This record gives sequence, structure tokens and C-alpha cells, in this order.
Amino acid sequence: MNRKRLYVLLGSVLLLLSLPLIAMQFSREVQWDVMDFLMMGSMLLGTGTLLELFRAHIKRKVPLLVASGGLILAFLLLWAELAVGLFH
Repeated sequence: MNRKRLYVLLGSVLLLLSLPLIAMQFSREVQWDVMDFLMMGSMLLGTGTLLELFRAHIKRKVPLLVASGGLILAFLLLWAELAVGLFH
């Protein structure tokens, strides 16, 4: 991963994490603590890094789309489980 892509990834993660931080200032319904930010930050950073690795190593379009789609689906399912206990 080149330096520019790394900066875009880190900036995107910080931007996405700023949304609940801002929402916490205006609503009592959003109540994140430090562990929530650390967990979501690690999930976003890990998913973004894996997507970049997929892009770098999988050259054909269909396998890249299948792998990326599966990773994004896994991310969304984990997020839903941690947020509301989807499978509990």
C-alpha cells in the first residue's frame, strides 16, 4: 500500500469515527465510550487494509468483487452484532 492510499484510509477512518463523536454532542441516544471508538476504529482500519490487500493481490475482477463483497458483508454483520446483538 503506498503512502497516499494509507493517508486516505486513515483519514476515512477518522472521518467516520468523528460522526458518532459529533452526534454525542447533540443527542443522548448516541453514547459511545472509549472502547466503542477503539473497536470501530480497529474494525474500519482492518477492513480497509484487507480491501487494499485484496485489490493489490487479486487481479481478476470477479474474484476481487466476490472477496470484497464477502469482507464487507462480514464487517456489516459484526457491526450489527456488536451494536444490537443481531444473533443473540
